[in-house]
Amino acid sequence: MTYKFQLAMACGGCAKTVTDAVLALDPQAQVRIDLPAKTAQVDSGKTREELARALSAAGYAPA
Repeated sequence: MTYKFQLAMACGGCAKTVTDAVLALDPQAQVRIDLPAKTAQVDSGKTREELARALSAAGYAPA
């Protein structure tokens, strides 16, 4: 399933933290970050809720 999250990311470090949080939950996930748009598109077998919890725990609660 593909999910799009609006996140408060400002730099490459933010993008890495978001990517690492998703991959810690689902190592098979595909993560595409768009820093200018402040979005993360995630292809994962996990639910949107599980991904949102992982992102929130990393400090990037979806808007």
